[in-house]
Amino acid sequence: MDVNKTLNSLTLEEKVKFLSGVGFWHTEELKEKDIPAIMVSDGPNGLRKQSDAEDNLGVNDSIEAICFPTASCMAASFDTELMENIGSLLGDECLAENVQVLLGPGINMKRSPICGRNFEYYSEDPYLAGKIATGFINGVQSKNVGVSLKHFAANNQEARRFLIDARIDERAFREIYLKAFEIAVKEASPWTLMCSYNRVNGEYSCENKKLLTDILRDEWGFEGLVMTDWGAMNDRIKAVLAGLDLEMPSSHGRRDEVVLNAVKEGKLSEEAVDKCVTRILNLINKGIEGQKQYIENGGEGFYNKDEHHEKSAYVATQSAVLLKNDNKTLPLSTEEKILFVGEFAFVAKYQGGGSSHINCHKIESVTDMLDEEMYSDISNNTILCKGYNIEENAESDAALLKEAISLASDVDKIVVFAGLSDAIEGEGFDRKSINLPDNQNALISEMAKLGKPVSVVLFNGSPVAMPWVNDVDSILEMYLAGEAVGRATLDLLYGKLSPSGHLAETFPLRIEDSPSYLNFPGSRTYVNYSEGIFIGYRYYDYKKLPVLFPFGHGLTYTTFEYSDLKLIPAPTCKCGCKMQVSFKLKNTGDVDAAEVPQLYVKNCPADEPRPIRELRGFKKVFLKAGEEKEVTIDIDKKAFAYYSEEIGDWFVPGGTYTIEIGSSSRDIKLSADTEVKEKPIPYTVTGLSTVNVIKKYCKDITPLIDFLKYSGFNEDNEEIGNDGLGDSADQMAEAMFGDTPIHSIISFSKDTLTLEDVQNCIDELNRLNS
Repeated sequence: MDVNKTLNSLTLEEKVKFLSGVGFWHTEELKEKDIPAIMVSDGPNGLRKQSDAEDNLGVNDSIEAICFPTASCMAASFDTELMENIGSLLGDECLAENVQVLLGPGINMKRSPICGRNFEYYSEDPYLAGKIATGFINGVQSKNVGVSLKHFAANNQEARRFLIDARIDERAFREIYLKAFEIAVKEASPWTLMCSYNRVNGEYSCENKKLLTDILRDEWGFEGLVMTDWGAMNDRIKAVLAGLDLEMPSSHGRRDEVVLNAVKEGKLSEEAVDKCVTRILNLINKGIEGQKQYIENGGEGFYNKDEHHEKSAYVATQSAVLLKNDNKTLPLSTEEKILFVGEFAFVAKYQGGGSSHINCHKIESVTDMLDEEMYSDISNNTILCKGYNIEENAESDAALLKEAISLASDVDKIVVFAGLSDAIEGEGFDRKSINLPDNQNALISEMAKLGKPVSVVLFNGSPVAMPWVNDVDSILEMYLAGEAVGRATLDLLYGKLSPSGHLAETFPLRIEDSPSYLNFPGSRTYVNYSEGIFIGYRYYDYKKLPVLFPFGHGLTYTTFEYSDLKLIPAPTCKCGCKMQVSFKLKNTGDVDAAEVPQLYVKNCPADEPRPIRELRGFKKVFLKAGEEKEVTIDIDKKAFAYYSEEIGDWFVPGGTYTIEIGSSSRDIKLSADTEVKEKPIPYTVTGLSTVNVIKKYCKDITPLIDFLKYSGFNEDNEEIGNDGLGDSADQMAEAMFGDTPIHSIISFSKDTLTLEDVQNCIDELNRLNS
């Protein structure tokens, strides 16, 4: 399709029809102009294509598809190559099912651990979320299938998500809530973005010109289409002017009519409509061309579901996080007699509820797999016990608990399977706490009293409290590990593979410790992001708060040694802030496993508060037992920058930074200092500038010294010390007026001092220090 030619052939009435969808999942088609429709479908951890009864909440059935691990699980892999591979598999599935755009991934920040949709998001860290998303997007789009990066922006809670106003300062907005989107847009060029339901600083995302045009398109260079989340449209005219192209789903022509009338009445230009329609036609073109190439290359509307299922199991093993493993309780041995207790061993918990809910090809619980021949050596030495009822969250069932205690007397070790049900976490509502159900906590505590090694396996989409953490021997966090969760769990428990995931979020000790606790979910209509840039580990580390498990934490069945850190500045970088960081990593144990070295930049003192350290690089490295490799991670100027509201741009303060290599934000293995030379932000003196501020930012403060003398605080005209305000009366002046605006000094001076004298001092300071 020649988009420009096609656009010129359309009448105004035909154009406005393309501004909204048809039904839930299709764009408009116009057969007489050879414009086909394309289909979009929910994702992102599987394909939720609906062909009959349509909805976007996962209520009605969808086609059979593979349920891969959810975003919260896959992010813990810290593996961008793995994410790209999964993306390519989902691209294949989309092509086979004639879907042109997969709605995902979701990369909103985990501002609070109780956001109900956290299972669908990657991380509390924007760098990690952006890089993981980039891998996923590149994988999907390598198959000529588009994605819809969501939810742009600040969709960090489910409570009142359709109307809540997220009030965020500009620095936090840029550094935390937009950064992951910026990385993904610049490095992966998603075909589409999906705007969020909520308002941001008073403007609905769908009609927020600053968000959709000024930042997204003008600053970041985004060339794709922006669509609404389903039902997120507010003012259709403002949305067109802001840069919102496609309303989803259909408004049954109601808002198309609003646009049509606005153009006819001169309230909206046809040129503005043309911009939106052009982007919609470009998307249709790309989608149809991708499907055409698929067919020409022999695509037959089929993919091997069993192979994709196997890949889902592998991803789960690479993403699960071993949180604790005292006395090498794990891996288990097939020679040991084991009690498996907990209903989640029988009933697989593998995905979240809502629009991402997948109709699975094959669901494997732990007990399902024990019936398979390949696990017969395990099942022969395993006793099964329900332990609790998933649907009950009150007192523990005395009979079930008594049975578990009785069976435990005849085993070597105990494995408790625990987690959160769909009634506790899911789309549309936030969690009430970070606690597991009481009956599950009671079971774990009782098992821990029996004097036998106890391992806990968790199935949940976001952090949980663990009041029994010091009483059990090992904890394996599976997250929501997809439809092959049973297979993956057994492979890890029995050491067929070593866990290698690391937490992409902090597990707090209490919900009260979380940075947004006092401002979540906010009032009826707004929520203040008062914690600013300090979310997740940025907050916990700055406050030196104890946590249950820190960001980046993860164990394996082996040990690793870090050594020989080297910083190699790039020869083309004059400021010394573009460099290659290298170090050696050795597997010092007897088990093959992968480690995730993380590069943090420890910030130097600056005028603005900054986190202690921030993640600026990572790499997943597989090492055989005894193997050593040199690892390199490149960083550039952005690794040292923060967003300055004063200049409205990113800024790198000069000073001494520390490059840190660690296995978590609180387990730093190697460190080395590096000096970054950068000019300070130019300071302009005004009447509101104080003596202390002028002294700090102006190299030549002679006009200030003369001004203070003339004001009457140095009548003897004494010599001024080296710092400009050194002795006797000058010290008194500094003490009295150090934090007083310079224009206020006239009220405490000789009556000969005039406003003109104040302005002359200001002008001379700016001239000498420009």
